[in-house]
Amino acid sequence: MRSIDIFENIDALEIINKIDTVINNISIDTRKIHDNDLYIGIKGENFDGNLHYMDAFNKGASIVIVSNIAKTPELINYLKSNNKCVILVKDTVMALGSLAKYKRSTFTKPVVAITGSAGKTSTKDMIYSVLKEKYNAHKTIGNQNNHIGLPLTILSMEEDKDILVVEMGMNHLKEISYLTNIAKPNIAVITNVGTAHIGNLGSRKNILKAKLEILEGLDKDGTLIINIDNDLLSDWYNNNKDKYNIKTFSINKKSDFKATNITEEENYSTFICNDELYRVPIGGEHFIYNALSAISVGTILNLNHQEIEKGINNFELSRNRMHIIENNGITVIDDCYNSNFDSLSYSIKYLGSLMGRKIACLGTMLELGEYSEDLHAKIGDVIAKEDIDILVTVGDYTELINERAISNGIKKENSYHFNNNEDAIKLINKIKESDDKILVKASQALNFKEIVEKIQ
Repeated sequence: MRSIDIFENIDALEIINKIDTVINNISIDTRKIHDNDLYIGIKGENFDGNLHYMDAFNKGASIVIVSNIAKTPELINYLKSNNKCVILVKDTVMALGSLAKYKRSTFTKPVVAITGSAGKTSTKDMIYSVLKEKYNAHKTIGNQNNHIGLPLTILSMEEDKDILVVEMGMNHLKEISYLTNIAKPNIAVITNVGTAHIGNLGSRKNILKAKLEILEGLDKDGTLIINIDNDLLSDWYNNNKDKYNIKTFSINKKSDFKATNITEEENYSTFICNDELYRVPIGGEHFIYNALSAISVGTILNLNHQEIEKGINNFELSRNRMHIIENNGITVIDDCYNSNFDSLSYSIKYLGSLMGRKIACLGTMLELGEYSEDLHAKIGDVIAKEDIDILVTVGDYTELINERAISNGIKKENSYHFNNNEDAIKLINKIKESDDKILVKASQALNFKEIVEKIQ
């Protein structure tokens, strides 16, 4: 990206020592700066990147964008002597977004955007796995799906890429609106509408409204792909199917891409979609939905059955998402990156489908607000229905899981609640046996990763 493109596409308060150069990369981390890079100082809760612009210059940055700086004669002399530039802006996060929006405007190939209450990252990974069988694809790394991560994904894309796959997350209304107007997708996928962040949004209807903001940036000739088995998406589809170009996928309802003849095994599933057989290399119904999303996108982008099937077979999960760890005859299912009612229900159902003794180690689902008590209690219903042998919970509200599970038939002596991870680790290590299947899942802030590491 040329410096003139940068100057013309952000709202600068002042440009100190304009230079003519070509920028190689854009970063918000001084540790990743190299020669002729651009550094953007981002202020977080515990760290102010604006204060480290000289570190970036010393690493080789040609331009820095900051929201505050002391314009001294020494600074001006340094910039002129070293052919470097400072751009002063009101908001560095908005500047980051503006540069990403500009770069997206120069990219003429397809952009696929994924959002939803659960399964965004695994769906994104599976769609990418399929598309890379035909295209030179670029994707969101991990779950970098917010107002900083999505622009960085776009700005890190190399010029030779044929397709871009991005994930969009949100905690409040208008956040996906901001992201979709940067990414301008040609294809938008909504995996589901559940209860994640309901504490912030107040109702599932508001969550639906937030997810549908993705349409604001969708190309006028673009395609929306939705899971029509989801109740709110199904109702919305019935009222709006003539207004947009919509493709649907499902397991239960009639759709454009429906899975039939499903067989579910411990480590894989198979199904037929539109007369073709597919095999998903990870067990669990939710991964069938992920595969249906990928089949939908792949078909729209002209991949054949062999390419789509190979991409699904080669699918690899991002770390901490249904990561299967086998050691000394015990299987640990590491799904501790995040937790909400929908994703936790899927994970428990998968655990329930396995052979051997089934242990669920569950932590608090965060950001549920006034729904916290009700939704934690309802997880107890899921536990009982799936016939989980041993229940271990940790943290606020999770004792409600135990209480509801016991009232629905789980033996009291097989139900344990703790206030800290250490006690849960001690119990599991004491009771675990060969052939046990142990699910570990909680919202990331509870640090359940340490449980995974200490019970293997």
